[in-house]
Amino acid sequence: MWAFFAVENYLSIDLGFLGIYPRTLHGLIGILTGPMIHGSWMHITSNTLPLLFLGGALYYFYDKIATRVFLQCYLFTGIFVWLFGRSFYHIGASGLIYGLAFFLISFGIFRKDFRSMFISIVVVALYGGIIYGIFPSQPGVSWESHLMGAIVGVTTAFTLSKERSVSSS
Repeated sequence: MWAFFAVENYLSIDLGFLGIYPRTLHGLIGILTGPMIHGSWMHITSNTLPLLFLGGALYYFYDKIATRVFLQCYLFTGIFVWLFGRSFYHIGASGLIYGLAFFLISFGIFRKDFRSMFISIVVVALYGGIIYGIFPSQPGVSWESHLMGAIVGVTTAFTLSKERSVSSS
């Protein structure tokens, strides 16, 4: 995402058209590129630290399923935003962040083992306030990405918590 942002700034172009534009053919590309596009320095910096922390925690503690979780949160969040989002360009990695956060929180609840529950508690302590982001609050902020990411994260956690192959992760 920093490479996209650097290209935007270096070439003085707006790549916002590569975001998710719901229910349009040209908006489909945004499922892949939308999380890479950010509208400002504040936008990208506010997404970087949570993405690094949550992604790092996912890959450190759940290495056997991490790539699957990451890809599901990335792709399904984008697909659902494309299907159900408001008609404007949805950009930024916050949908992915919500997916990862809600996965890490929910997985501990569903698994009920000490390590997973401890990870859930730490994520809630650090990012518990994100729950408010799933509701419409600010014009131009894609609460739909937040909500869809949360739904995908919880669903992924529930599904994977029931699989036997995950028990040793």
